[in-house]
Amino acid sequence: MTAVLSPQIVVAPSLTERCDSCGAAAKLEIALASGGNLAFCGHHANKYAGRLAPMAAKATLEDGFEWAGRSPSA
Repeated sequence: MTAVLSPQIVVAPSLTERCDSCGAAAKLEIALASGGNLAFCGHHANKYAGRLAPMAAKATLEDGFEWAGRSPSA
């Protein structure tokens, strides 16, 4: 059996970063397990959730944002 790791999830009242893909207000900031940070708007966070979740050591979500990369038990 292969274990699937989930990033640590933190919820913040608001985020100040801009999306690295399009410049819109970020709804998700991730700290990569390999180092560095990325920020994404809701659209891009959910579009790339399948690729981002396995790479993230920590994910900070804006309060009220439902991220597709968040496991149902988190």
